[in-house]
Amino acid sequence: MRDAAINLRALPEQRDLIDHAASLLGKNRSDFMLEAACDRAQSVILDQVFFTLDTDSLKQFTAMLDAPPTSNPGLERLMAVKAPWKKAARARKA
Repeated sequence: MRDAAINLRALPEQRDLIDHAASLLGKNRSDFMLEAACDRAQSVILDQVFFTLDTDSLKQFTAMLDAPPTSNPGLERLMAVKAPWKKAARARKA
């Protein structure tokens, strides 16, 4: 059960927009807003590029970066697939 309140003020137009979008997804305003806010919060956190490491962790991290890549058959198959726009360009030239 959710017991932490989050309160905010919005313009009527903003509330109506949110309500409309929520209804399109079959959600209520609270569920829609909470999901949207959490998605954005996760995105912001994952986009952070600055982080700190202690000396041992930094050594491990740089060793992993410096190590040669391991074989990844799935990635190799994916990279072997021709891009759809390249296939279309060849068909036009023919």
